[in-house]
Amino acid sequence: MDNNNNLTAERSLEIITEQIERSRKSVSEGIGMSLFISGLCIIGVAVVTSICAMLTGNMAFHLLYVLIPVLVIGIERYVNRNKPKAPVSLIGNMVDKTWQTFGIFVVIFFLLSIPFNGLMLHDAQVADNMQVYFQNRISPVRIILLMMGMAVTINGYILKSKWMVWCGIIGGIGGFFWEAFCVTETLIARSGLPLDYYGTAHIIAPNLMMAVFTFIGLTLPGWMLLKHNK
Repeated sequence: MDNNNNLTAERSLEIITEQIERSRKSVSEGIGMSLFISGLCIIGVAVVTSICAMLTGNMAFHLLYVLIPVLVIGIERYVNRNKPKAPVSLIGNMVDKTWQTFGIFVVIFFLLSIPFNGLMLHDAQVADNMQVYFQNRISPVRIILLMMGMAVTINGYILKSKWMVWCGIIGGIGGFFWEAFCVTETLIARSGLPLDYYGTAHIIAPNLMMAVFTFIGLTLPGWMLLKHNK
């Protein structure tokens, strides 16, 4: 009797494990497509923002990043229009909650940073000391890249994907420190280029870093997940 109970318990555990693995694989394909689409949308917006801001000198074009959720949702719905809706699962729910949390934090942080930086710029202009602005302003890019890397890494652990884990770590931490230490501007300064390039670098660098590390942290792991599940 005890042996039968043990066998039944072991079989139940095997069934549960198999269901979790099947759920993980089915979710991986959907997440891969979402990451791939999200990465391409962010890269596209970063390129458009850089071009528009550089041609006009108007930094308000950075508000185009607010359109990213709309673009991602619209393209995902179009791509998945003929596909059956996947059943809700524990794995899928964990992944969805991770990205929902990421989205809430990013949107709120981005929107709050705009008036804060505007206030810092006003105070710096009144005091005729722009160093105050550069010391106290919020740089949304580095924080958003860091949070993105954290979300991707958590998804990698949930889906048991080493590619996602490493891409999340490299994209998030790499992007944060690259932007925090102004690596791009430092490279331009040491290259001996004319001072006129500094203004252009200030406009392009954040968007360029967003595009590069988004490719590493979102597009690449998304493509790997899609390739692995084919």
